[in-house]
Amino acid sequence: MDRRAFLLATPGLALAGCVSVGGAAGPPAPAPVIRVGDRWVYHAADGFRNPVTWTETHDVVSMDGAGFDVRVTLEGPPRNYVRTERFAAPGIMTVGSVYDPVETRHFESPVTVFQFPLTPGTSWSQRLRNLDPANGLVSQIDRNVHVGGYEQVGTPAGSFNAIVMRILMSVDDNNPFRWPVQCNYMVWWAPEVGAMVRMTKFATYRERGDGPESIQIRAQNTVIELASFRRA
Repeated sequence: MDRRAFLLATPGLALAGCVSVGGAAGPPAPAPVIRVGDRWVYHAADGFRNPVTWTETHDVVSMDGAGFDVRVTLEGPPRNYVRTERFAAPGIMTVGSVYDPVETRHFESPVTVFQFPLTPGTSWSQRLRNLDPANGLVSQIDRNVHVGGYEQVGTPAGSFNAIVMRILMSVDDNNPFRWPVQCNYMVWWAPEVGAMVRMTKFATYRERGDGPESIQIRAQNTVIELASFRRA
């Protein structure tokens, strides 16, 4: 059974306690040193038969005593969008996106995107409250991250030795039209790059009012890969 079929058969958060991620043993990865001028450019595609494609550029644009800002620019219709993400420290995000690339969420408590030092075999869980930008209602996100080992990953920017992680997430419990979106993401983070080099995102949801036999509607089928990077 592939990852997609596995998700459709079992809701994402039900898997949180029994996740096998894979990868070879290796040392913990320390937090990257972030500087203004750092840039990572990604190629992204979302969809099935005729995927939408775009370029996603992450630029570190400012830094102060309380953290740093990353400007994320999406180019490629219909995904033209700019958001600014705020980090209190590397991996600790207070403003940004955890689900839809064309959204900006302000979190009551910071999101631990990456828990440094990033250590194979560890995991962490969070319940996050934020204003859902899609409907203006306060919603909850349940997020579970499981860290595997190291894998060699090929990308348009080259081949990297990266730590693999699985993210299981339930998004927006207060949506009046659908039950929470169930997300099953995989992320590969490379110490050499100081950022992720590849990410796959698969997500489904069910409409409210359709009963227990309602079908899972596919919401995401995304691949994001590093195209180039520059460290300041």
